[in-house]
Amino acid sequence: MSGIFHLLLGQVVAGNYTIIEQFLASGTWTAPTGVTAVDYLVVAGGAGGGKGCGGGGGAGGFRTGTALSVTAGTDYAITVGGGGAGSTSTSSAGTSGNNSVFSTITSAGGGGGGSNNNTFAAAGGSGGGAALTGTSGAWNTGAAGNTPSVSPSQGNSGGSSPGPNYSAGGGGGGASATGGTGTASSPYVSGSGGAGTASTISGASVTYAGGGGGGGHASVPTTAGSGGSGGGGNGSQGSAGSDGTANTGGGGGGGGYTAPTYQNGGAGGSGIVILSYSMASGTPIIFKSTASWTAPTGATTVDYLVVAGGGGGGAGAGICGHGGGGAGGFRTGTGLSVTAGTAYVVTVGAGGVGTAGSPTNGSDSVFSTITSTGGGAGGYLNNPASSNINGGNGGSGGGGGFVSTAGTGNTPATSPSQGSNGGAGINNFPTIRAGGGGGGASAAGAAAGGTAGAGGNGTASTLSGSSVTYAGGGGGGASPGTAAAGGSGGGGAGGSSAAGTAGTANTGGGGGGAGANAPGVGPTGGTGGSGIVILKVN
Repeated sequence: MSGIFHLLLGQVVAGNYTIIEQFLASGTWTAPTGVTAVDYLVVAGGAGGGKGCGGGGGAGGFRTGTALSVTAGTDYAITVGGGGAGSTSTSSAGTSGNNSVFSTITSAGGGGGGSNNNTFAAAGGSGGGAALTGTSGAWNTGAAGNTPSVSPSQGNSGGSSPGPNYSAGGGGGGASATGGTGTASSPYVSGSGGAGTASTISGASVTYAGGGGGGGHASVPTTAGSGGSGGGGNGSQGSAGSDGTANTGGGGGGGGYTAPTYQNGGAGGSGIVILSYSMASGTPIIFKSTASWTAPTGATTVDYLVVAGGGGGGAGAGICGHGGGGAGGFRTGTGLSVTAGTAYVVTVGAGGVGTAGSPTNGSDSVFSTITSTGGGAGGYLNNPASSNINGGNGGSGGGGGFVSTAGTGNTPATSPSQGSNGGAGINNFPTIRAGGGGGGASAAGAAAGGTAGAGGNGTASTLSGSSVTYAGGGGGGASPGTAAAGGSGGGGAGGSSAAGTAGTANTGGGGGGAGANAPGVGPTGGTGGSGIVILKVN
């Protein structure tokens, strides 16, 4: 899973950096060497607002704390919850938001706002507001927040709608306040979203998790409720509710009503996860997800490793073997200039897919002026079995199919070279039809002969703090015959009349080529391994 986060490093103090990482989408965080505890903020996705004088969506759960234990060197999955969709039917509430998770901390998605046709609001991190309805009943009550219950509370209940006729909808609950209750008599005013809570963990005071405002009735008229501070969307009088703000966990606003049209609710805002911790100077920072990194005060240069995503293994039609995927480009160096206070986008490339008939190259990885190119896909026989597709060019080239040409590595050219060429396939039916190996960072893919071609070997790096080999090529597939192994550095093995094996994640290894044992579309090639970026501030 590929996430986006912002990495902010504070000034070096007593040999340590204070580091703040903001995850705007799901990804992976690797606890650096020496880090045993983090401060955190985990905000879930806000819920969608209800339809037609609908209740506001509840804010995503808001949880924050200090000194949460972590284990250095461990990969932690970060889940950033998406916002729920606004209701498009008076018979259904807004969709609840999705949970956000870090380690043992789970913040619950906000509860959906109720809709006009006696539809209950939903409970959640903060609860959804109730809708204006035609009859009195339990559906006129806002839904519970802090569900499931945690301490301190992650949110509050939604606001109520006090009865039938023209009473107004309730606001969604927020992190620090219950959603407002709509008025039961003129002047009619829908409930505002509950206020969110401010946090300074990002280095500035930012308010998160405001509830969505309740929707209004344009013909009465009813004043729609405003969204709560912290990204809550405004309710509407005669149009769709406003969306909650992205990466705040704000609830969506309730939709309005202009006879005879019931308007949709607004969508909830996505959540966010923020971590803050102290790290010793000279400790490597490992990026397994796309990021934005701000160079710390005093930093002038970094050492770097940038590895792109590996190419997908070849796969297609016919009784034959297909080429292994080329490794992602491998580039490393020292003393790369950076400017303190400047934000640098760090892109970690995904591996290419090995879909039969359409395998793809890996994606590029990028830091500053350094771009490593995705590995080339393995060559294959297309379906119908009438065209031979060559191995793809890239950081390292994809291996050739049994009758197609291998791809070229170090494309575009860099110095030092970022990769190698793929190996040629072989057609010696009925003994063997096999693909060549994908190129690796330090060696070309092997040509097929008595067996399929092995993937080219990768290159070792110690920038992470230990010796790790990256960017091995994928092995060629065979049918008939014997498939080959992937190269050292995460290359996937080829398949013998079977699917190829995937390259290893975060190595840039190429996927193994498939071996197809029937005239039609055969098994898939291995997916290329995702890339990686490692920095060490000097």
